[in-house]
Amino acid sequence: MHCGTAGSPSSSGKSGIVRCLKAILPQPWINMGVDDLVDRLPPALVESGSGISFGHGGEVVLGEDWRAIETAWTQGVAAMARAGARIIIDDVFLDGRASQERLRGHLDGLEVFWVGVHCAPEAAAAREFARGDRVPGMAVPQAEAVHKGVAYDVEVDTTHAESLDCARAIARHVR
Repeated sequence: MHCGTAGSPSSSGKSGIVRCLKAILPQPWINMGVDDLVDRLPPALVESGSGISFGHGGEVVLGEDWRAIETAWTQGVAAMARAGARIIIDDVFLDGRASQERLRGHLDGLEVFWVGVHCAPEAAAAREFARGDRVPGMAVPQAEAVHKGVAYDVEVDTTHAESLDCARAIARHVR
């Protein structure tokens, strides 16, 4: 397996699961997340109509420049996997199935393991509030929308489960 990807809502617990997976999987894996990409954007593309912007209600708006950078980044991640790196992609499928298909196209030819991380909207909202580093209101609308039409190899629910338990459930399927 070259690549595992989790398409899940903001504040669902993906990052905690990724940290646990990296600790328990017998082979070395690295993680690349959409938050890493957002953190590396030039200021001109954050809160701009052509890059990425966040509405007062938590909506995420992606422009043409974002899509171009996202494509380049994803192709780079795929190149690393093709070169032999085992990579966990931590992503939010804002467009559900369309997001998965876009990513699937960039990962063509790679063995990919798709993981869905679910979390009840109210639990995700409470985590979002407690974190303090998210735009308020993102978690609830994403909690179900990111999974619409998406096909997964395994799914976990972090509403009441610990990150390590979810990671163990995922690891049982990883080769």
